[in-house]
Amino acid sequence: MPKTLTLLAGGALLAAATPALADRPVDREAQLARALEGRVAGEPVDCVDLRRVRSTRIIDETAILYDMGSTIYVNRPRVGADSLDRWDTMVTRLHSSRLCSIDTVQMIDPVSHIMRGIVFLDEFVPYRRVQTSAR
Repeated sequence: MPKTLTLLAGGALLAAATPALADRPVDREAQLARALEGRVAGEPVDCVDLRRVRSTRIIDETAILYDMGSTIYVNRPRVGADSLDRWDTMVTRLHSSRLCSIDTVQMIDPVSHIMRGIVFLDEFVPYRRVQTSAR
């Protein structure tokens, strides 16, 4: 019986540690790479047109992805990336009609409505689909 309890306790510890292991920086980079598969990076830009954004996605503690259909813009914040959490609500503070590298994003807990952090954006790197040649 003690061996069974030890195995069960060991299994429970491993299961409890699995989410922490899955959220390592290497895995976040792999998540980002999967999201950008089949795309190639272009020259960074300072601003993007918010009206063209179809959806956003947060890679925890890493980047914000702005999906504009054929192009995904990736912003790796210069300050506050550790506040990025896919479950939080983003409140963007704009300085113009476009989203720019001088703007900030507040991360708000969706349940308590408490600000969890502030993110200072950086340049937006466009990733476009690679054109395959038809034969």
